[in-house]
Amino acid sequence: MQRRQLLLGSAGLMVMAGAPTAFAQTRNGAAAAPTAAALAAEARAARAVLPTQRPRAELLQVWTGSYDGTPPFDKVTPAKLREAMLEGIELQRADIAAIANNRAAPTFANTIAAMELSGEPLDRASNIYGVMTSNIGGEAYDAVDTELSPLLSAASDEITFNEKLFQRIKTVADNADAAGLSAQQKRLAERNRDAFIRSGANLNAAGKAELGRINTALSNAFTRFGQKVVADENAWTVITDEAGLKGLPESNKAAAASAARSRNIQGWAILNTRSAVDPFLTFADDRALREQVWKKFVNRGDNGDANDTKSTIAEIVALRDQRAKLLGYRNHAELRMQDTMAKTPAAAEALMDRVWAPAKARVAEEVADMKAIAGFDIEPWDYLYFAEKVRKAKYDLDQNELKPYFELNAVRAGSFAMAERLYGFEFKKLPKGTVSIFEPDVEVYEVHDKTRGGRLIGLYYTDDYARAGKRSGAWMTTYRSFSQLDGSKIILGSNNNNFTKPEPGQPVLISLDDAETLFHEFGHTLHYFSSVVTYPSFGNTPRDFVEYPSQVHEHWVLSRPILDGYLKHYQTGQAMPQALVDKIEAAATFNQGYATVSYLSSAIVDMDLHTQATPPTDIAAFEKESLARIGMPKEIVMRHRLPQFNHLFTSDAYSAGYYSYLWSETMDADTWAYFEESGDVFNADIASRFRSIMLAPGNTTDRAEAYRAFRGRDPDVAALLKVRGFPVS
Repeated sequence: MQRRQLLLGSAGLMVMAGAPTAFAQTRNGAAAAPTAAALAAEARAARAVLPTQRPRAELLQVWTGSYDGTPPFDKVTPAKLREAMLEGIELQRADIAAIANNRAAPTFANTIAAMELSGEPLDRASNIYGVMTSNIGGEAYDAVDTELSPLLSAASDEITFNEKLFQRIKTVADNADAAGLSAQQKRLAERNRDAFIRSGANLNAAGKAELGRINTALSNAFTRFGQKVVADENAWTVITDEAGLKGLPESNKAAAASAARSRNIQGWAILNTRSAVDPFLTFADDRALREQVWKKFVNRGDNGDANDTKSTIAEIVALRDQRAKLLGYRNHAELRMQDTMAKTPAAAEALMDRVWAPAKARVAEEVADMKAIAGFDIEPWDYLYFAEKVRKAKYDLDQNELKPYFELNAVRAGSFAMAERLYGFEFKKLPKGTVSIFEPDVEVYEVHDKTRGGRLIGLYYTDDYARAGKRSGAWMTTYRSFSQLDGSKIILGSNNNNFTKPEPGQPVLISLDDAETLFHEFGHTLHYFSSVVTYPSFGNTPRDFVEYPSQVHEHWVLSRPILDGYLKHYQTGQAMPQALVDKIEAAATFNQGYATVSYLSSAIVDMDLHTQATPPTDIAAFEKESLARIGMPKEIVMRHRLPQFNHLFTSDAYSAGYYSYLWSETMDADTWAYFEESGDVFNADIASRFRSIMLAPGNTTDRAEAYRAFRGRDPDVAALLKVRGFPVS
């Protein structure tokens, strides 16, 4: 997500009361967006409140060139970025002061809409800031991040604690009906008011000072945590004897050789990233080397050295607890879940408990099958290796048979085909140099909407390869999102991966799991490319909804049209034979015990950590005790152990919210069942309704109500259990 969302001045919006005739009604009963004329008048009234600004810093300037302007990545340096961010904070401060000190009576336009348009120069710089600190990193950008993070936190608090501003927001929200606000305007005003209250706007002066101290300390701790994990991931296991690679597919051997050469190392290097570690654990015959690679990976942030994160975690959870109680909540989880679909920790825990027992039971079955082959007790570094042996024995399915069909460029082409068939989106690669990019390997595509006459709606950036300084994993970012408030502009979205870069001319063969991850992150991007929201804040959906559009798109990877048209054998050009597809489908629920337990244990420990009456100080002991309480199988480790759990400790975003993947998957599984039951997984009517009801409106309406409008009922958890192969009763 964009850094902008950390700054309340840019995240809130309101609108002036318009004549009722300026608003149409949607088929779901919610007020539609204002007419173009009404919206233009609203934007003019909002801008009239804001001071005229002429930024000095180069990276604060309005983006220029084609596509409504694009980020000037070619001009970015750490020094320029620092200069821009510091000036941008001051410019935003001036915007907020103008809104708060306005002598005119509060209206939607002069308060909420004006806030929505405030801080635009800082927004531009912040988008670049997020890219450079996440995708490039390194000592210079780390230093900038360390300096700026607490300043950005303080700038956000300054907005929240502005009493005049809050009273204007509250006046608009409290009098929404009397002022004749539309449903959208009322929802937005009330959400702004409530967000300010949750962020401390109602505290007295002493309380605000204490909350400011906590937030600044948290910001510093988040930065330290992230930098320590990146440093621990910038490591590798060196293998000097080719015998240590026995069992590994040729594509993975080539990647390990390339990783070693690029680091001037003799032999082969297994990078300390999941995309390199998981294939090694799955295929490498050398058990001692598997153990070595596994331990290095799962002990990131937990080595008792300068990069150890446990004391930082203890600081973070203590600060979060102090903040929650200062704001009147029993714990951090209760505070964080106020603006979610689940609403309460108990609701999230109920869903997790519903799935945990059958998942754990399935693990016991999986371990028994593996032990029968291995002849000894299964350790965590054995699980993927012997699971692969069981897969071969039970289903005659070897993952090595699959990888030739999942060449990276082909997988991406398949994702584009999915988007075109479902939503009419067409992707066209731009020649290098058309727009500025932050790294030479980045590719950029135009996105056209065939349902709107081929209209250009966006640019799509891809950054696929791992590099020193880049954060781990895969993620999606927007550089510019859609809104109609001040004139719609081209959407700028990106997907980011960490595949090992091949030698020139060599293919990048990825696993089925990696292909599904690519479709997952692409699903986030499609959500944003589908957005048709009036106000920018409505582009941000609840944490336990946001993964739903991404997860559902994973299902199309193995649909026959995508396999036949795009995921062909990289050497022969032949489509995947149906016999192999049948094997995959027969094994679809294979190893779901492992997959579910490794994920769900992380989500349960997250919620456990953030619902404690007294936050733990010994993080290692807490993790061990929490896992023992739920009966964690000894053969599996959490997908994200606490010492490297970036989701939880680099920001508040997923804290007490990692359950959201499971919450979203309940809707995702039910949605996929809807497509399958229609007899056509590309059913045009369902796809159109999914886009218009679930994707396009963002958070314009309550997402649970939207799901009922789309599906005709609430999501059925039985669909989730069925997808994972668990008993449904």
